[in-house]
Amino acid sequence: MRIVIAEDSVLLRAGLTRILADAGEEIVATVGDADELLRVVRLHRPDLAIVDVRMPPTHTDDGLRAALQIRSELPGIGLLVLSQYVEAQYATELLAANTTAIGYLLKDRIADISEFLGAVRRVSEGATVLDPEVVAQLLARSRQRDPLERLTAREREVLELMAEGRTNTAIARTLVVSDKAVEKHVGNIFTKLDLPPAADDHRRVLAVLQWVKE
Repeated sequence: MRIVIAEDSVLLRAGLTRILADAGEEIVATVGDADELLRVVRLHRPDLAIVDVRMPPTHTDDGLRAALQIRSELPGIGLLVLSQYVEAQYATELLAANTTAIGYLLKDRIADISEFLGAVRRVSEGATVLDPEVVAQLLARSRQRDPLERLTAREREVLELMAEGRTNTAIARTLVVSDKAVEKHVGNIFTKLDLPPAADDHRRVLAVLQWVKE
């Protein structure tokens, strides 16, 4: 996998480079600001860009804005956005642009190297991966929404894991239930959220978006 890393912290940028290189990934460029990120992505066309939300020049949401521009110009490039804190609005904006090969993780997750590398690979394979803390906050914000009130506690657990990009098999392993039980829960979620089968829609993503979007 060819990866660009955009992070203004020199130490974290070096750490990410080492972790990914040790895992056999190719780091084609590392940068410290949003403008340079756009330049190197356009030049190298990587498989994945790992992007800090807050970067120079303004240290607000420059990284996120650059990520959204990359998604607009080069939709085939995977994006894994990193943030120091849970910023639900940023996750909402990111997912609203496109839900394929998108991830939003807190930087604390990098400390668990295997979990971080798993997220990197799931995003590169086209999955939508959300940090559990982001999922929890988005669920908390959305509990007043009628469709979600129809879900049982177990169905909410399944929906959380779906939002993290987990397959049915992975969800079954996490919850210690059978694959058939997970399939039943997922079917119930689709039914309760009014998501009938449709050839052109990805119902797993649409289920997540029902509580991510305003």
